[in-house]
Amino acid sequence: MTTAILEPRSTPAVSGQQARHLPKILENGLPKMPCTVPETDVSQLFREPYIHTGHKWRYYFCSLFRKHNEVVNVWTHLLAALAVLLRFWAFAEAEAKALPWTSVNTLPLLLYVLSSVTYLSVSVLAHLLHSRSELSHYTSYLGDCIGVSTYQYGSALVHFFYTWEQAWCEHSWLFFLPAAAFFGWLSCAGCCYAKYGYQKPYPLTKKTCQVAFLVDISPVVHRVALCHLAGCQEAAWYHTFQIFFFLGSAHFLSCPVPEKYFPGCCDIVGQGHQVFHVFLSICTLSQLEAVLLGYKGRQEIFLQRHSPLSVYMACLSFFLLITCGATTAALVRRKVKARLMKKES
Repeated sequence: MTTAILEPRSTPAVSGQQARHLPKILENGLPKMPCTVPETDVSQLFREPYIHTGHKWRYYFCSLFRKHNEVVNVWTHLLAALAVLLRFWAFAEAEAKALPWTSVNTLPLLLYVLSSVTYLSVSVLAHLLHSRSELSHYTSYLGDCIGVSTYQYGSALVHFFYTWEQAWCEHSWLFFLPAAAFFGWLSCAGCCYAKYGYQKPYPLTKKTCQVAFLVDISPVVHRVALCHLAGCQEAAWYHTFQIFFFLGSAHFLSCPVPEKYFPGCCDIVGQGHQVFHVFLSICTLSQLEAVLLGYKGRQEIFLQRHSPLSVYMACLSFFLLITCGATTAALVRRKVKARLMKKES
């Protein structure tokens, strides 16, 4: 019995050579993140002009932390969405006692913040998930169209209630919001059907369907013009930055530069669409600062000009626009799905 107890138990021997290969064995046993692939390994739908490599094709959410040609697009709008939320949270905390957050005049501001976070978040998801399949590509883009139209009308709301000057108000107050809602839906419908009807490389007319902010920013342009004639206020300077970066973003959205002049050199960083994302994010943050100043400084003017019923009707049309845009996108997606199924059969 004593001999049995003292007898050493046999253990599996591990040679030095096996120990050296152990890290490699463990590495092979874990799932790998695939490398990016060149444009020749993806279908024409996923290719971008003058971008030769860096395309991703698997591990879509995990690719948030990998190097590929969409990672800058994802992070610019993700950080912008977080910045919008944090800035609004800080403003709400600082002005909690001074401003009536439960009153009707807060609704346009809340819907604007919601629309800003929505379009930025939908853009992040679209750039992360669009390459899963052809149907996912179209679905992501159609969702992005809904987000953009939502942001357009959210911007129109705060421009209407917190920005306009009396001279502009006298001529445009009656038709501004109905026109903004109509053009917001028209922008969504135009972009959806353009995506369905056009193939890459897209013509310039397809890009111009996405630039429908001109009606929405008309009170801002009017106020900035008067401001520079009479001496600018702080909010008007933020609106000036908003207009400047919006025009810059529209340019880079429509023109594939600088990659057009340096093919293959901007595959990961430096694409025109990435510059568009940066400019649009700065435009949104500048707009947010101007809107917060307008909301804070125009409480009395707001109450004099707008009845609660008119505010409720304007805000209700916000959700009506989302419904119309989502319905349009769903109809286009059905046509896309039928075309893809016909192509596969």
